[in-house]
Amino acid sequence: MDKQIEDIIKDLAHLLQETGLNEIDYEKDGVRLRVANRVAESVPTTVVPVAKPKVEAPQVEETQKSLVCSPIVGIVYMSPNPNAPTFVKVGDKVKAGQTLCMVEAMKTFNPVVAEKDGVIKSILVESGAPVEYQQPLFEME
Repeated sequence: MDKQIEDIIKDLAHLLQETGLNEIDYEKDGVRLRVANRVAESVPTTVVPVAKPKVEAPQVEETQKSLVCSPIVGIVYMSPNPNAPTFVKVGDKVKAGQTLCMVEAMKTFNPVVAEKDGVIKSILVESGAPVEYQQPLFEME
């Protein structure tokens, strides 16, 4: 295998690990590569839990508020389907591990879950909106 192609594959594999993506397609100068974390499933929408970094806001009014941020770049959905109620709304009490929303990236739906028990104080994005990595989605108390 050409050393340059081998280096590109290693770089793409490293990028997969950093971003949490399942696969990357690369094409340049007639060379096409696909690097994947695991074999793609035949189901177009697969739920894959993604660990997200914990980001906390400074203490406000003697209560600790924390931000729930997007673990990946994608499109945020506040309900499991267009006809279903939203996962959560402002004022809801949530338990650790409860799904707050889904972020779709490359036809894979990734649940965003509460890391701890709390109350949804504000929803910072609209359903169907594009979100960036680490973008705040919810404020919890």
